[in-house]
Amino acid sequence: MIRIQQLKMPLSHKREDIIKKAAKRCKIKPEQILNLEIVRRSVDARKKSEVCYVYTIDLTVENEIGILKKVNDKNIMLTNRKKYQFPKAEVSQKETKYRPVIIGAGPAGLFCAYELTKAGYAPILLERGKCVEERTEDVKRFWESGVLDTESNVQFGEGGAGTFSDGKLNTLVKDRFGRSRHVLETFVEFGADAAILYDAKPHIGTDVLSQVIANMRAYLLEHGAEIRFSTQVTDFLVEDQRLQAIRLNHDEWMNIDAVVLAIGHSARDTFETLQKRQIPMEAKAFAVGFRVEHPQDMINHMQYKGADMRYLSPASYKLTANFENHRGVYSFCMCPGGYVVNASSEEGRLAVNGMSYHDRAGKNANTAMIVSVTPEDFPGKDALAGVVFQRELEKKAFAMGNGKIPQQLYGDFVKKRISSEYGGFASCTRGKTAFAPLHELLPQELTETFIRGMEQFPRYIEDYNRYDAILSGIESRTSSPVRIWRNEEFESEIKGLYPCGEGAGYAGGIMSAAMDGIKIAEMIAKQYAPVK
Repeated sequence: MIRIQQLKMPLSHKREDIIKKAAKRCKIKPEQILNLEIVRRSVDARKKSEVCYVYTIDLTVENEIGILKKVNDKNIMLTNRKKYQFPKAEVSQKETKYRPVIIGAGPAGLFCAYELTKAGYAPILLERGKCVEERTEDVKRFWESGVLDTESNVQFGEGGAGTFSDGKLNTLVKDRFGRSRHVLETFVEFGADAAILYDAKPHIGTDVLSQVIANMRAYLLEHGAEIRFSTQVTDFLVEDQRLQAIRLNHDEWMNIDAVVLAIGHSARDTFETLQKRQIPMEAKAFAVGFRVEHPQDMINHMQYKGADMRYLSPASYKLTANFENHRGVYSFCMCPGGYVVNASSEEGRLAVNGMSYHDRAGKNANTAMIVSVTPEDFPGKDALAGVVFQRELEKKAFAMGNGKIPQQLYGDFVKKRISSEYGGFASCTRGKTAFAPLHELLPQELTETFIRGMEQFPRYIEDYNRYDAILSGIESRTSSPVRIWRNEEFESEIKGLYPCGEGAGYAGGIMSAAMDGIKIAEMIAKQYAPVK
């Protein structure tokens, strides 16, 4: 195939226009292009008066070498895209008595189960929460009534915490094996828009992602996997540094050979059980802060000034600042046209997250604006000290809003006074809200650093620190507060246990978690043979 990079197109273009321009760049006729595949599409908004799309495309043509000889363009080249291949079985595989068990049906667990299922392992997938359809109803009920189901909520249930998010599919993980593309192709296979294969900032949206997850479940069940919902792993039997069995719902014991621990970043009770059973782990750095809302029209104007929004998706942004106190302030999980959601999973504690539907049609843009914290900020030196730190902040946030999402206008936050009404725009939330003194929520140094970041960001987005920007707290579940140790073969010091994904401290988002799940599946297939 021939690859063309930096193919610029006006906002109002059609596929035929891409074909014509590609042909012109290659000095051939459009009908000589047998197939055109979009590899990447991004928006170039550096010149606000000339906002355009920029493509990377692959062409199937005859006489590729002859065409390349005719053109003198560094952005036109031969390409041979690497296709992901699950590794073939090895002679060294151990015989097993028991099917592989995966704890957690988030992205890491689902993709691990998917690859093992295709390879004939018929894995058993355990999920403490409910299937995505029932879970969705429980979450809606919580947002409307405030009555929390601690086992079926924004954090727990089929699909994991990412199900009620923007469904962003970008990742910074370097991938030379094709796993990233494979994850995207799998999502498309099960119902996602094919645009995620080439958009520079792909997203599914919580509404579409829920259906994709349900379709994956149907595939797993049809091809031999077993899925058990409302099934929490409540204990681990370790003998001679090997995991022998796991206990389900404080009752049934299940013997095992290999267990994938894909529990997510909010399974705090499971972290405690692991610690009691002396599974090696440590506290790790993460970040905390607030959701910040601005009108989406404001962000569109600043990012795409003068452009016709009929041809553009709602604009996103990314902001970072670093200071001499060795703390960073940065945007995270930015949701164009999104909603701030109550993402609590424990009674008496409150956390928020951001969510967008596929159409991103909400009136506001929101992002987590967070400040980095390290184990030095946590009370004590325990491996779960970060969990204690999170819980204390969430307890304060719950009390401030009396169970509702506590909010404050940014200008009032700086002036240390409780807001009484919204300014030029209202909040877009899922879950009830209450004005509260968020300026008292974080430790002082974190509060001061957060303000310094907010005051610096107008350099990049004019009026970002506007008085009536809406803060919601607390954003505390940005990533796992622990790392569960594993070796180069992804196995714990406790043999038979494979820590995986975001909860184990090895991923940060849907894509990296899914890719980590695939890596664990590969390792299990390398070490173990399917049960006969």
